[in-house]
Amino acid sequence: MPSPHGFRYETHSSGTVHITHHDRPATTLNGPRAEQFLAEVESAPDPQLVMARWTGNYKRGNERTARNHPRNRR
Repeated sequence: MPSPHGFRYETHSSGTVHITHHDRPATTLNGPRAEQFLAEVESAPDPQLVMARWTGNYKRGNERTARNHPRNRR
């Protein structure tokens, strides 16, 4: 599985965290969710993977099933 890339996050003085993917807004976190995200992303060995998971932009495990579906075979 290729590693996710292109994610960035910015923290603001109001406690809000904005996550972008290739400079496009992906999600905004506030309050306890923002604190939980910051704790996780700072302690993770791969922050890109953490940001991908928090934004929902990651592999879900059904790609092989979808690839083998008759509609997607070529």
